[in-house]
Amino acid sequence: MTIPAHVAEFWNAFAASVGGVDDRRFYEAFCFGDGEALANSLAELVLRGTKRATAGSVWSFEAEAKRPPVPGDLSVVTRWGGKPLCVIETLTVEVVPFSEVSAEFAATEGEGDGSLSFWRAAHREFFTRECAVAGREFTEGMLVACERFEVVYPVSTSGA
Repeated sequence: MTIPAHVAEFWNAFAASVGGVDDRRFYEAFCFGDGEALANSLAELVLRGTKRATAGSVWSFEAEAKRPPVPGDLSVVTRWGGKPLCVIETLTVEVVPFSEVSAEFAATEGEGDGSLSFWRAAHREFFTRECAVAGREFTEGMLVACERFEVVYPVSTSGA
């Protein structure tokens, strides 16, 4: 996997700060969401410690020929434009139907008012757009990978 030089530099600084890390733990560099405003607002929630989870449709992983995250994976979170902000470590991943995502998980995602009703409405919209790109149709029974993570390497707040 080839990553942009500025992300590789950020990753190398993280690795050096922890005395080295097995590069096989690198999962991806990514931004949350599917648009600039959403990506940047979700990144800010991560930096503040409000957002400690994310959800991805299993279909999207299949469409990208990518495995879902697993505990121990390390990812670089970026702004929409690609600026690295932090490294997160995947703690747990639970695959459940969309309709079975819990209120506790929705609160851990930290978006909107933190309620399950907000989570379902926002993610129904997002997954509907995502499914359309993959040639699929959103259903309440579609499988969702519910990932919990922690920030293990934040950028300084003056650099964010």
